[in-house]
Amino acid sequence: MQRSLLVLFLAFHLISGRAIAGPEDHSRFDGTPYAAQNALYDFNFAKPEDALPAFAYINNHLKAIKDFGKPEASHIVIVAHGNELHAFSRHNRAAYPGMYEALKALSDAGVQIKVCRNAAKGRGYGSEDFYDVITVVPAAVIEIAKWQNLGYSYMYAGWFPRITREEIMRQHPALN
Repeated sequence: MQRSLLVLFLAFHLISGRAIAGPEDHSRFDGTPYAAQNALYDFNFAKPEDALPAFAYINNHLKAIKDFGKPEASHIVIVAHGNELHAFSRHNRAAYPGMYEALKALSDAGVQIKVCRNAAKGRGYGSEDFYDVITVVPAAVIEIAKWQNLGYSYMYAGWFPRITREEIMRQHPALN
């Protein structure tokens, strides 16, 4: 009996192609729709300009929600408390061109952008020194906890420079 089941199992997988799948076979795409997304992005970057590439994570998240989720029921929050605060200050617009436009686009897409007052004070800023699309909150730690207590997924948008396939091929000539 067990041998018959094994033969049937192997025959099924041979016919379906699963038994011969290997490293040369293509990956699969799962386009299953997602439920509503409530996400909290924690920003705490070493360099002020690091916020711009980190926005790509959020824009990708928004696009995925639009394409595969429920945008009307989803919500994203950023809590910033690192050196990106310099780029979020309206006083530094000339040093960080395009930052206001990127923040405004996120805000227009429904993303709430929060800045830690403690981190701002420690960097020489008052609550009034940030762009109009930003809300200053008392402290990042309690703001992050607030959103997590509401069930928001914690996301850290740490980023590294992108390496292209061509660069990998140059580093590993055996791939050519």
